[in-house]
Amino acid sequence: MNLTSVDQIKKQNFCSGPAILPAPVIAEAAAAAADWNGSGLSILEISHRSKEFVAVMEEAESLTRELLQVSDDYAVLFLTGGASSQFYMTAHNLLGENDRAYYVNTGTWSTKAIKEAKLYGQVVEVASSADTNFSYIPKGYDIPADARYLHLTSNNTIFGTQYQQFPDVSVPIVSDMSSDIFSRPFDVNRFGLIYAGAQKNLGPAGVTLVLVRKDLLGKVNRDIPTMLNYETHIKKGSAFNTPPVYPIFVSMLTMRWIKQHGGVAAMAERNEAKADLIYQEIDRNPLFVGAAAKEDRSRMNATFVMHHTDLEGAFLEAATNAGCVGIKGHRSVGGFRASIYNAMPIEGVQTLVDVMQEFARQHA
Repeated sequence: MNLTSVDQIKKQNFCSGPAILPAPVIAEAAAAAADWNGSGLSILEISHRSKEFVAVMEEAESLTRELLQVSDDYAVLFLTGGASSQFYMTAHNLLGENDRAYYVNTGTWSTKAIKEAKLYGQVVEVASSADTNFSYIPKGYDIPADARYLHLTSNNTIFGTQYQQFPDVSVPIVSDMSSDIFSRPFDVNRFGLIYAGAQKNLGPAGVTLVLVRKDLLGKVNRDIPTMLNYETHIKKGSAFNTPPVYPIFVSMLTMRWIKQHGGVAAMAERNEAKADLIYQEIDRNPLFVGAAAKEDRSRMNATFVMHHTDLEGAFLEAATNAGCVGIKGHRSVGGFRASIYNAMPIEGVQTLVDVMQEFARQHA
């Protein structure tokens, strides 16, 4: 590759989050920031009570229900505070002081969720993959029928693992789906509550999608602060206070894009093809090795390390010069991480694979 400056070539955004968004969405969002629908006002300055933005909220909810096949048994909420706020909101609303909830610990975010839930009830860490630095998804555990819920993190951004199948349990599942929501079909009805920070597959940072089965609420014997009570936000249509207008708008545009490109099933096909491409190269290339167990590899975040760590700096420089940005691995794992969310085209993954192959020809 005869590249003299990374600025001369297209950037391939492999950042883990905030992450890549579809180019048409960015263009439409940028135009709306200047003048929304010829109104003479920016989407950034309109009232959240206006009929125009109410229509945005309604379309965002409708698209969520359509794309994920969410029934009326569930509320669809657009909240603030990220997944980190949901670590305690879920337990605050669902877990009584004498109730027991079971958590599977698959990494950093699960660990944080466990810590917060312990403030509200009895928490059992039923399984963990900490023994191998969270390189696999634990399996083969039992959940008692009287548990309030089972909490999972569906995709582990840092460690590159993902549930390929969800456990078959008789209790509601609560899941943090921040990094793989809208990336593949799944049966919402198996879950009691799903939460997802938008900044991976849905939109910009600042809004968190929550799907909650309404019949699970109002069961705990405690006073819940108004802003932390899901029922508050259900009654007010996610607008009890001023909602994050722009992130919701961009998320709505992203869901339009997903629908226009075949829906969640089509996203899954694209994501499988991209994951197959990068993992085949990781397994073939003599310089690299995958960090996650093969059967649990994430289709969203491919993590890999080098056999010779002294070459890591040179490889990172080569990838950056080819326009591949954001591939440095999290400090918990080291090495590299390629985040290949919905909006990443397969051509971007191929660019990274080409760099890996060229680097092997020079250094293997």
